[in-house]
Amino acid sequence: MVSDQKNIGQSIMKFEHLIEVNDPLNPLMDTISHEQLWRGLVLRAESPKLFVPHLDEVRIDERNESGFRRRLRYGDLVIEDTVELHRPYVVRYNVEAQKDISKSSLTMTIEVPEPERLYVRFEYDDGHDAATDAANAMYDDFRRSAYQESDIDTIRVLRELVESGRLDASLN
Repeated sequence: MVSDQKNIGQSIMKFEHLIEVNDPLNPLMDTISHEQLWRGLVLRAESPKLFVPHLDEVRIDERNESGFRRRLRYGDLVIEDTVELHRPYVVRYNVEAQKDISKSSLTMTIEVPEPERLYVRFEYDDGHDAATDAANAMYDDFRRSAYQESDIDTIRVLRELVESGRLDASLN
């Protein structure tokens, strides 16, 4: 289940939505543990090619206890970002302004409103000011839709990884 998207604030294009991971009332849906979900979100950051097939290359460096830096290559486009890990609830991606890319962020937060019920909140911030957002309004709807589809795919891939037992072992 995906909640409705909403825009927050007036000066920056922000977008967030919520995806239900576990629904205890749906007997057809396998339950994912909080730890499996956390491992999956970390795996998405460390091995993004599992989730983004058109990604050509990823390099991780400057790793520490709270995260790491990455360099992602999509053809000629190279994006450098920082991943912050706030165990066991938040994975945050920060992209600093670089060449033709503006500063932006994605925050994925595990929410547990009651035992066995898990959601992931995806929050996007493109860092644009109000004037830029007005000029990009038509494209923002397309981006929101693409973000939501990508995030639905993330949860789908995580479910597949859980079913295969890939998220049962501890991450290094």
